[in-house]
Amino acid sequence: MAHEREIAEEQAFLDLSLGALDHMRDEARSLRDSAAVANMRGAGDLVERDVVMATALSRLDQLAIGDQPLFFGRIDYALNGSAHADVYHVGRLAVSDEHLNALVVDWRAPVAEAFYRATGVESLGLSRRRHVAIRNNEVTGVEDEYFADDDGELSLPEDEVRSATEEGLVDGGFALGGPGALLAALGRARTGYMGDIIATIQGEQDKIIRTPLAGILLVQGGPGTGKTAVALHRAAYLLFTHRNTLERQGVLVVGPNPLFLNYIENVLPSLGESGVTLSTISGLVTNVPVRGRDTEPADFLKGDPRMVTFIARALRTRQHPLRDDVEIPVGRAIVVLKAQYTKEIVERARRRPGNHNQRRSAIGRELANRLATEYQDRFVHDGADDVSQVGELADLIRTSPQFREVLQRIWPRLSGQELLYDLFGAPALIRAAGKDLLSDEEMALLYRPRAASLEETLWTKADAALIDEARTLLGPRRRPRPAPKVGESDILDGVDLDSYALNVRAAALREAARLAPAPTLVLDEAEFVTYGHIVIDEAQDLSPMELRVLKRRDLTGSMTIVGDMGQATTVSSSASWNTLIDILQPRRTVTRVDLTVSYRTPEEVLDFAAPTLRAAAPDLEPPRPVRRAGSVPTVEMVELEYFNKTLVEATRRECANVAPGRVAVIVTGSRVDEMVELMRGEGLDAIDPRDQESRGLSADLVVLAAEGANGLEFDATIVVEPAQIASRGSSDPKIFTPRGLRTLYVAMTRPTRRLAIVACTALPPTLR
Repeated sequence: MAHEREIAEEQAFLDLSLGALDHMRDEARSLRDSAAVANMRGAGDLVERDVVMATALSRLDQLAIGDQPLFFGRIDYALNGSAHADVYHVGRLAVSDEHLNALVVDWRAPVAEAFYRATGVESLGLSRRRHVAIRNNEVTGVEDEYFADDDGELSLPEDEVRSATEEGLVDGGFALGGPGALLAALGRARTGYMGDIIATIQGEQDKIIRTPLAGILLVQGGPGTGKTAVALHRAAYLLFTHRNTLERQGVLVVGPNPLFLNYIENVLPSLGESGVTLSTISGLVTNVPVRGRDTEPADFLKGDPRMVTFIARALRTRQHPLRDDVEIPVGRAIVVLKAQYTKEIVERARRRPGNHNQRRSAIGRELANRLATEYQDRFVHDGADDVSQVGELADLIRTSPQFREVLQRIWPRLSGQELLYDLFGAPALIRAAGKDLLSDEEMALLYRPRAASLEETLWTKADAALIDEARTLLGPRRRPRPAPKVGESDILDGVDLDSYALNVRAAALREAARLAPAPTLVLDEAEFVTYGHIVIDEAQDLSPMELRVLKRRDLTGSMTIVGDMGQATTVSSSASWNTLIDILQPRRTVTRVDLTVSYRTPEEVLDFAAPTLRAAAPDLEPPRPVRRAGSVPTVEMVELEYFNKTLVEATRRECANVAPGRVAVIVTGSRVDEMVELMRGEGLDAIDPRDQESRGLSADLVVLAAEGANGLEFDATIVVEPAQIASRGSSDPKIFTPRGLRTLYVAMTRPTRRLAIVACTALPPTLR
């Protein structure tokens, strides 16, 4: 147990640092207020005021940490012959006193690296690492770890009593940083939202977080290894380290579903980074509301790489010459557009570079010029070859309704939605595109009766990726509008930066770059926003076609990809990491890292779930746990007539055991509504967290579909009818599929403390 003297020492430093933080806020407020009342004598003054005001407001936003601890750790370097040892406090943001002396260093700064990386074998020059527990600006605990010097000696204070208590830790020889702080963090009740882990990042995690920006970093990690948290903290670290580049290029975080995004949405803002884009794959495909659901065979087919060829062929079938000659009125005369002309022009257009809609304009011009020339030859008798007259006549022809109708038949202007709407509603078009590529059974899977209108079509998640593919081939439907480029030098024109302090001047320059008016084009839905770094979570569940959506948003080739092939639960998920990488076609060698230690999931749960993982993915090993929960999973097998009563009782028991924590009842997707109704009928306030009107994952009790449980965590989990989950994808409920077993593995590894199984049908062999 920490000494009162040490707690008092850290409390005094905390008070000093909080005072300095208040001073920094006062300076930012003063800058803001002076800008608000400044005299404006001209355009330069207005710009100067806007830059200074934005700088001050941005600084105030950075300094707002709410009720979060200002710092959480301290590192003391060994003396090494000098009379003074360097000491640094590590915290959420950098804090300096009024004389610019550093008090707290940002956790992402290079000097803070030793706080996370030092071990007994490699101390990185430290003599002591201290974890400081703070609540409501009051130091409540201190945990010290001492490191041996070069001679193998420990320099301990004479009255130091080192705690040997490791209650809850697995005796596995793990090199854990701050085991007491880690256990305390893991033992706290879940809130329904993921929190940051800056106070308890472990060495293997920190190494991943600080990996250089360039290239693709692939992180494979089992349940509880912290791969999602690591990926998000890596995004924050990269923004801190490459601020100028990534604020301009953007950072994208992709999650599997909106519920997951709600779960992680607070992590980056808590780390001071609010400019990151969070989205699902379908959310990146604009103007395509996902309201439908495919059958599993159709979903699998639509995610298949063969759909790249299928979509390209489908578009080619819409590029066809006329079968018969067509008469086009030009003034009071009639000219004939010959089918042979259109055949030649279409063949040439197919060989031209560019996208479909772009080439349409060239076809229209060529056809109109051909008709105008023919008109000139037939009806202008003065023999003059007036090029300007031909051009004017061609422009007139192109505006005629009859010509536009013919051009639309030959080479229609299309959107991605229109192409798929027509394609999937016409068996003949499907056969034309799928010939020698898809089987008759597969082509039948793609057909669906057309909705009454394009707007009423029930697009699915897999459709969104296909529409995105089609948009790449089609291109924008309208011409891009040029926009003036304004550089940052224009913004600072007339601003006397030398009159400001160095830190204000630097902040103003950064803010000017951020505020510089960018091209304000309203993007066509076929024009994509690209990003300087992309974080892909639960990547194992993405289909090849969904991966292509992300590849198109990749600006620099810099990605962080995290997932676990043992938790691949979608029908169209990639078969392996090699398959995924082949689709992304990285520009550099991929760096792969495996997270092998589970911090969140207790030993009892991982041991119970391990046989299921081995049956589903024999080549994968479960992660090694660092902690025990003290509660073994329970299995209750009952007759059908007692099932509801037993489930309700088990739910009440788990809610009581982990209060005020969160409990999840996990079932197959088709039974969510049934379970919610059952719980509410028995007086339990259960909700479906996908309901937009509910409290979401912050509710005390949720009913969750096993198919959507990836990445989430709860204090206790009750898995209902595991056989139904394990048979996912099979028409026979007694046959357990690898995907079903992986889904069951995901469901069973969600809890941080307790797991219960309730069933009235026979359990899968892995649980018997």
